[in-house]
Amino acid sequence: MTLSDALYAAVGVGALAAAVLPRVVAKRPFSMPMVFLAMGALVHFLPVGMPTVDPVHDRVWVEHVTEVCVIVSLMGAGLAINRPVGWRRWAGTWRLLGITMPLTILLTAVLAGTLLGWPPAAALLLAAVLAPTDPVLAAEVRVGEPTDAEHDEDEVRLTLTSEAGLNDGLAFPFVLAAVALAASAGPSGWSAGWLGGWALVDVLGKVATGLVAGIAVGRLLGWMFFRARAAALRLSEHMEGFVALAATFLSYGVTELLHGYGFLAVFVTACTLRAAERSHGYHKVLHEFTEQVERLLTAFLLFLLGGYIAAGGLAALTWQAAVLALLLLLGIRPLTGWVAQLGLRTAGRERLVAAVFGLRGIGSLYYLAHALGQDDFGGLDRQLWAAVAFTVLASVMLHGVTATPVITRIDRRRAAKPDTT
Repeated sequence: MTLSDALYAAVGVGALAAAVLPRVVAKRPFSMPMVFLAMGALVHFLPVGMPTVDPVHDRVWVEHVTEVCVIVSLMGAGLAINRPVGWRRWAGTWRLLGITMPLTILLTAVLAGTLLGWPPAAALLLAAVLAPTDPVLAAEVRVGEPTDAEHDEDEVRLTLTSEAGLNDGLAFPFVLAAVALAASAGPSGWSAGWLGGWALVDVLGKVATGLVAGIAVGRLLGWMFFRARAAALRLSEHMEGFVALAATFLSYGVTELLHGYGFLAVFVTACTLRAAERSHGYHKVLHEFTEQVERLLTAFLLFLLGGYIAAGGLAALTWQAAVLALLLLLGIRPLTGWVAQLGLRTAGRERLVAAVFGLRGIGSLYYLAHALGQDDFGGLDRQLWAAVAFTVLASVMLHGVTATPVITRIDRRRAAKPDTT
């Protein structure tokens, strides 16, 4: 048996598992990500000589694969949301973005500096890469497939899906802030000289570029798909799902060429495209295709992450970093998420669920790989990877076990409410 034979077999088993597992684990207190992490760890110990990916040595490869997985997921998330974008309609989303995410970054950075003793740049980087919630691993708490109804989503699923879709792009300025701080003051120092340029370019300029490019590409594709005079251009009539990848890569590539945030643009493009003809069945075709691609990429990446952890990827993890990860998942995110939603009309239990289920996942892996390609942050790369990998592992286990029972309970209470009033 050769290594290529083992790889073919592993890919085949993984693809089949990606198709079967979502139905097997449905309504059960565990998730597909948990299974693939376990499979990756198990295969590492089998005598088949499977290679292990080291994100330090294979950083460029890891960066680009996680990048593709995230942008495909963002397109699928945007296409799935039925409720039109609006200040009041998405009130919970704006609060989680404007209050929860900055507070999470601040508190996590302070803890990383005090508990781990890390310098400001590294502490800010860890906080920034762990701040965004993940649209990839949150299948149990995301909205479902596109439907004709604009208001059939519950607040929990809508808030978590839209938050994950937007904060993957809005976390980028804070990652770049850590890079700018490290470049300006060195890995162990502090300087404020970078703040002006960062606020002007990395916050205002790139966010605006991402929004404008996302809207422009979305409107162009919406016209082309649904209203073009030439039948060959009205792709909605042909119902080809792979066009979702064309929309994803076009939006992302154009925005990055314009030096904007591609993650933000992809989600905005998806929402704009959905608004072009909200009730058309083509959205369901596009969404189903992106979901299938996302599922395959997610299975692949989690399999590799499981192997990396089994091969000693957490060797550089300290107990302080493990405590920080648990504090983030069990304390910082729930607390800041709850505070952000005070005053909303949603039920208290729904606000609590939206506050607690801030999954960390593939997006954090991408951000870390990207940042470490810009600066070595004082040689803390192994410690950073161990801390982020442990946080993702803990999030997958914690949220994977609890998401289905909690969401099922919320759904039952909501279904029973009309009968009791």
